[in-house]
Amino acid sequence: MTTNPPPSAGRREWTALGVLMLPLLLVSMDVSVLYFAIPAISADLAPTGTQQLWIFDIYGFVLAGLLMTMGALGDRVGRRRLLLVGAAAFGAASLVAAYATSAETLIAARAVLGIGGATLMPSTLGLVRTMFTDPGQRAKAIGLWSGVMTAGVALGSVLSGVLVEHFWWGSVFLVNLPAMALLLLLGPVLLPEAKHPAPGRFDLLSVPLSMAAVLPVVYGLKEIAADGWNVGYVVSVTVGLLFAALLVHRQRTTASPMIPPHLLRAPGFTPAVVLNLLAAFGMMGSAYFTTQYLQSVLDKSALQAALWALAPSVLIGVAGPVAVTLVQRGVPRAYVVAAGFLTSALGYGLLSAAGTDSLWLVLAACGVMAAGIVAAMSQLTDLALSAAPVRNAGTASSLMETSTEFGGALSMAGLGAVGTAVYRREMPDTASDTARETLGGALAVAERLPGRAGDALATAAREAFTSGMQLAAVAGAAVLLAAAVLAAAALRRAHVKAPDELRELSSSGA
Repeated sequence: MTTNPPPSAGRREWTALGVLMLPLLLVSMDVSVLYFAIPAISADLAPTGTQQLWIFDIYGFVLAGLLMTMGALGDRVGRRRLLLVGAAAFGAASLVAAYATSAETLIAARAVLGIGGATLMPSTLGLVRTMFTDPGQRAKAIGLWSGVMTAGVALGSVLSGVLVEHFWWGSVFLVNLPAMALLLLLGPVLLPEAKHPAPGRFDLLSVPLSMAAVLPVVYGLKEIAADGWNVGYVVSVTVGLLFAALLVHRQRTTASPMIPPHLLRAPGFTPAVVLNLLAAFGMMGSAYFTTQYLQSVLDKSALQAALWALAPSVLIGVAGPVAVTLVQRGVPRAYVVAAGFLTSALGYGLLSAAGTDSLWLVLAACGVMAAGIVAAMSQLTDLALSAAPVRNAGTASSLMETSTEFGGALSMAGLGAVGTAVYRREMPDTASDTARETLGGALAVAERLPGRAGDALATAAREAFTSGMQLAAVAGAAVLLAAAVLAAAALRRAHVKAPDELRELSSSGA
């Protein structure tokens, strides 16, 4: 078969990519931007305990629940159109959140931010797939996309601390406005419109089914990570899995599915989604422990801990380009992804050796872990989008991002349960129930105890938490080693399709 060389992206496309990075950065930052703002919000709006939880969690829940819907919708109505609508909604909701005068208003604004975020993430990645048809350039662009998304979560907490320290809590939302305004101004000029040429009827029933499949699972896993195993949380996960089975059945039997079955059958696509879930497992599992380690074990302030947490980002910026270069020089993608998982497993191994005073070892472990994960995720994302027909780029992007949400929630529940079990086992029998529950609770109790008794409890709690982190790191390393073996086997025959192959696939199937 004769293949035509793909057109190369020029200055316009690379400039457009820079514009797309702005909303992506802000959407990923909004996951963590309230870390330091919650105390000020609590003092100003006086939310109840339940309202405070919803202020923090509603954004992520809505985002996760609507990703698949918005990815499929963008393929039908146009990814640029949906991106601009989402940017307008995100900016308006940010303005409302910044000047909210009640907890209810802030919760509603955060929900709309989640809706906007769900439109922005798959649209940005889908447009990257449209603008960069040359495999090498696309791989570089997706590497940048992956790095920005990963860095945004870490940067959000730091920006939150700086803004709250110098301004008021609403400023953490106002920073969204200039970027969204710039996107609305330059997007129509720089970004191409892209959509399915003959999308068919939009399957409305799949929308509630997809939300019912995602939300109970994410909710249950996050609550298990926070409160431990509970029948209600297990039921929540089970209900979500049942709805997931109904969603799969719906996609296989309806005439116009939201998630086309041929997309999942594309060579390399489903393995990329599964491996991306395992990569997210590795990425979020370490953050669950290291953020607490920096603050509660090493006794850093919240802002100090956030600033120290930025140190590993140096390696993140190198990992993606190195992975792209290796693949372009002929190293099989399967081996590069497997090497990324092995590198991240090494990072977990370093973390398992950390003691109660191992700042630099923990930072090095985080850097190695993150570098390996970014290298793997960037290649997996490139593989998934290359395997998908261009017309389904938004849907493909949303499935990858949904797998990231699942992987993160599963990691916090699984590794969090390991760490918590060890912590409770190693705490002294004489400690109170509050102290045996969490490290934060133990330190709060220790502050109220006199002299040596308080010091002894705090020391025991820090040692117990560190032991839990060590065993969880061993478990995380085992998962990533298994992921490396799976990547080497499952991706061995996966390849990036030439443009003519993609056109053939796009013209066949539903």
